[in-house]
Amino acid sequence: MKFFISFVALFMLALFYTSCLPLKFKGKGQPIKHEAWTKLVKQHINEQGLVDYKGFIKDKAELQSYLDYLSANAPGEQWTKEEKIAYWLNAYNAFTIKLIIDHYPVKSIKDLGPKRQIIFINTPWDKKFFEINGKTMTLNRIEHRILRKIYKEPRIHFALNCASMSCPKLRREAYEGAKLDAQLTDQAKDFMKDPTRNQPNASKPKLSSIFDFYGMDMKKWTGKTLIAYINQYSPTQIKEDADIEYLDYDWSINEQK
Repeated sequence: MKFFISFVALFMLALFYTSCLPLKFKGKGQPIKHEAWTKLVKQHINEQGLVDYKGFIKDKAELQSYLDYLSANAPGEQWTKEEKIAYWLNAYNAFTIKLIIDHYPVKSIKDLGPKRQIIFINTPWDKKFFEINGKTMTLNRIEHRILRKIYKEPRIHFALNCASMSCPKLRREAYEGAKLDAQLTDQAKDFMKDPTRNQPNASKPKLSSIFDFYGMDMKKWTGKTLIAYINQYSPTQIKEDADIEYLDYDWSINEQK
């Protein structure tokens, strides 16, 4: 019995370690174009970042064509860092849309998790429902094993959309390597000035729980304090010793009414 417990513990430790390793791809060819995604989001996302999921269902064939294009064209070594990040941001957001419309109607993406706890598979972000260059993928693998593990760009947290009301808005254009820096900065500023997601105040700011979830990324990757990092994008400068209150995260679906 003790041997079995030790074996299980070692197996789980090994699995955890390998799950933390960065996931790399050996793609080929030139950086791909994302016009198809821009066309879809312009049609089915409004200025408030809310999604017309019924519209996406009507254009399901176009969405699937773009997803197939992504699946067959992982970033290659000759791609710039910015082109690779843009690819993975678009892939995460587009496959999230697919996850929702495949189970529509949905009140919350969290409802798509298993009814019963399944070892190592317990959230919708762990669902293995697509492939990239033949590798089975999940949304968590894109976010944690690629974007966070390899590229360490804190502004990704203002660009990834988890189909929920408290997530940053889904951008109405595809991310592109050539203008990624400007796009991510715009996302960060838009996120900070949106009173439904953040209420910056000099002394008593009420901020998105994203800063609670991923504040360590922002501090570690930039060498700044969390408040100093936030102040780069906030319309109101927050005092360094401010008492931050994190807002409850609204996981209800980000759908147009």
